[in-house]
Amino acid sequence: MNRREELALSLAEVKERIAKACAGAGRSPDEVGLLAVTKTFPAEDVAILSDLGLTEFAENRDQEAGRKTAEFAQLRPNATAKWHMVGSLQRNKAKSVLRWADRIDTVDSPRLADAIAKAATKPTEVLIQVSIDGDETRGGHPIGDLPRLADHIALSSELLLCGVMTVAPLGMSPQQAFAALYEAVTRLRDDHPDATVISAGMSGDLEDAIAYGSTCVRVGTALLGSRRLASP
Repeated sequence: MNRREELALSLAEVKERIAKACAGAGRSPDEVGLLAVTKTFPAEDVAILSDLGLTEFAENRDQEAGRKTAEFAQLRPNATAKWHMVGSLQRNKAKSVLRWADRIDTVDSPRLADAIAKAATKPTEVLIQVSIDGDETRGGHPIGDLPRLADHIALSSELLLCGVMTVAPLGMSPQQAFAALYEAVTRLRDDHPDATVISAGMSGDLEDAIAYGSTCVRVGTALLGSRRLASP
């Protein structure tokens, strides 16, 4: 089986999982987007996924992503692609990341939001990375303080608050984590009705995330296979 066949099979399996999860939750599969997490994989794989119909891709390291997005543009100059930053972002890297990222999914503080706004040359889509358990080592803004950060972002004409993202923390069931996120987002939308994105669920727990309102699942391993060694 060649790489195109491998990826086509994996994509079909992931789409089937999403469809089954949506059916179980009484939702339409059209409500859940698939974000391909392509970190550590080559631009050639992104090109194949693009040929198979995917349009949204995620990276977590600025240097790798800068090279890969340029290579992809050469491989598929007419393809539609939206690139997401899903890794931890240092404030001094905001300008560099905005050279390739269409959306930053990991805003976790007012200072980072301000740095992105200062570096932006056009209105930039962002998600607030939410920490469900408050563990600072894993990144994310405390869930209890979500409205304050959302209000801060909304004040900037350079930022477009699209919603939230999270990773289910260790030591907590995915169901419990995603239920807490959904409850917080429901309240958040009272003041920020355009914050409709809930980016939650990965290869191992996407079904649970969809059951609790996820509108975007971030899939790497189930789609592309085991991680390759990251480039230096």
